[in-house]
Amino acid sequence: MKNNFLWLTLSLVIILADQLTKYLIEANLLVFETIPILPFFNLTLVYNEGAAFSFLADQGGWQRWFFAILAVAVTIILVVWLARLRHHEKVVAAALALIIGGAVGNLIDRVRYGHVVDFLDVYYKDWHWPAFNIADSAITIGVALMILDALFPAKPPQAADTPKD
Repeated sequence: MKNNFLWLTLSLVIILADQLTKYLIEANLLVFETIPILPFFNLTLVYNEGAAFSFLADQGGWQRWFFAILAVAVTIILVVWLARLRHHEKVVAAALALIIGGAVGNLIDRVRYGHVVDFLDVYYKDWHWPAFNIADSAITIGVALMILDALFPAKPPQAADTPKD
């Protein structure tokens, strides 16, 4: 159990990277300002008052606290789940740590500003995927790892064969 909490170091790295990149973007860009990086990728500062894909963004403010409370509840559940994992469940542990880090990164924004800072803009011609951030990426990777683990679960280590007398 103690070793499982070491995975929270990954969560902390995600939180720090997320908050640092958001700080740097906000310090250097105006809202909706775009810096082209690649032919399919821009840095563009936007604010998201809703959830994924701006879900409920136009609801007048109650969603800020709804999503904050939801993030706290989910984080607590995931930390308890992480604590109960067996030693060999490393993929699930990494997945939970990534999701926890991403949830807390976005929670900080939501409580502090009332919106989430997004800035990664992937596009093809005139079609743009909704802007996202490091926290969103960590959550997405964590969920993908959980799906992969569900499809291809890690096998628990076998007990060593005991010699016969």
